[in-house]
Amino acid sequence: MSIVLGYDESPGARRALGLALDLAARLDEPLVLVYGAAPPGVVGEEAGSHTQALAEIGQAALAHAVADAEEAGVRTVLELVDEKPVNALLHAAEKHDARVIVVGTYGETRCAAPSSGRCRTSCCTCPTAPSSASPPSAERRGSAQLIHGRPGSPAPVSQDAR
Repeated sequence: MSIVLGYDESPGARRALGLALDLAARLDEPLVLVYGAAPPGVVGEEAGSHTQALAEIGQAALAHAVADAEEAGVRTVLELVDEKPVNALLHAAEKHDARVIVVGTYGETRCAAPSSGRCRTSCCTCPTAPSSASPPSAERRGSAQLIHGRPGSPAPVSQDAR
């Protein structure tokens, strides 16, 4: 099992990183750091440059998160993938048998920006997302709880991923 975190260095993602590090340490689970690097559109000459730029931004963001994880003594797995953020998170959750998906958010839109740290609502409403209100038992493997934190909120909000 693992803790999956969508990370893009946004304020919400930085707050979510702290929560994910705490959970991973307490549960002695690896932290899977996910960055979906697919551009919002892939038409035109600039698509290749846009994809490359997003991948470079993602590499830098994940490197910073790995440094924080190492300092906290948490094992990490990196997933820098050429997928849009929601799909990247959902595929990583399935691939790594996620106990929890953690993302930051900045607003209530389905996906506030094309970044892996801000896709809370899309993950919740996607029918293929793992779902559980408590840590999965042996017969409910593959289910995960989605946790998000808004910048400035006193405590993270927990919600079933659906």
